[in-house]
Amino acid sequence: MSEPQDGQTPVFSYEQLLFQLLNEIGIIQQLASTAFGRLLPHGLTVAQFTLLNHCVRMGDGKTPAQLADNLQVTRGTMTSTLARLEKKRFIRVAPDPIDGRAKRVFLTDDGQAAREDAVKAAAPLLSKAHPEISRDMVTGLLPELRVLRSWLDQNRLA
Repeated sequence: MSEPQDGQTPVFSYEQLLFQLLNEIGIIQQLASTAFGRLLPHGLTVAQFTLLNHCVRMGDGKTPAQLADNLQVTRGTMTSTLARLEKKRFIRVAPDPIDGRAKRVFLTDDGQAAREDAVKAAAPLLSKAHPEISRDMVTGLLPELRVLRSWLDQNRLA
């Protein structure tokens, strides 16, 4: 950051601005996750909802290892999450038809319904955002955030 001149606003480098953006997104994510976690039905945790939501968005039939990599959690954490969701009958873990040693994870109808119930449970909270966060603001931000998410996803550190 360079020193401001005579009451001017500070000038930040590109990297400082990008850090500020990512920091804001991180704070937003923490606030949103905490609020959403308090509303989740069916005894779901945010981690369990995240897995159900991933299966809806990206399709099911992945291995536990693929899911752990996609959601950036340890395999042990994924195993625990899968066991809890399987106990609730929200997913089904089945042998891989090609490699019998491997497993595949499938979303059940109850899991799909639980995910939809969770989205509906958030509606009253989300409706409070209007008018401070307008529809135009949201539709303007979404494409930009998708570009950022895509770049971050493609540039993960191993």
